[in-house]
Amino acid sequence: MIKEALEYIVGLSRPELVEKNGSVWSDRRLSRVNWNPKAQPIEMSTLTSLIDYIKSKTDAMDNMIVHVVSPLEVRLFSALDKDRVRETLVAVEGQVPDFKYGQYINHEEFLVALQSKFLDSEERAGLLAFVGNVENGSVSSYGDDGVSQKATVKTGVVSREDKIVPNPVKLRPFRTFVEAEQPASDFVFRMRDDGRGGVQCAIFEADGGAWKNCAMESIKDYLKQELEEFKNFTVIS
Repeated sequence: MIKEALEYIVGLSRPELVEKNGSVWSDRRLSRVNWNPKAQPIEMSTLTSLIDYIKSKTDAMDNMIVHVVSPLEVRLFSALDKDRVRETLVAVEGQVPDFKYGQYINHEEFLVALQSKFLDSEERAGLLAFVGNVENGSVSSYGDDGVSQKATVKTGVVSREDKIVPNPVKLRPFRTFVEAEQPASDFVFRMRDDGRGGVQCAIFEADGGAWKNCAMESIKDYLKQELEEFKNFTVIS
């Protein structure tokens, strides 16, 4: 009895194949069993490493696709094989300085971050000069309509001057691979009293993420230029 039951269960696992009108049909979904091994992608952190790897011709590569996935991710894919599967040869993950966008931070910390994590520009210099001379406790002394703020700025040893906080400001932070051009975008700059006689600063992204498209286009242009001699490589973003 047990033997018959086991044979019945085994029989249930086998699909029924029927030939009709020159085609073979199955009563259940079948999955092809095949051996199609793929290499593990090489992990990199710079576009230069990717270019060096491709130009070294260490591995045979034909009809390749370089895909700019995001401002901090690029992948190298092979063409479709006989099983319609692509192989990922390289995964590049960029590294950029971390900055707390949308968060108020200490006045001194903000000044250091602005100098070390943003490219030099006229607007960055103006913002540094403004923030570096704001008098503690002066921000909360004025009305704030949600768009513009006022603060007292030191203009000399003993002189003071009331100024509107600069807004918006166009800055170029390090947000993509260093080999590509860092896109400029608008930021909303805000200040507030920290409740202990000091000042806190924050910048908020104000371009709706448009900088990402600019960064990806910049990466694409860089890669196309560097791989110009490799006609079998297609760069997409």
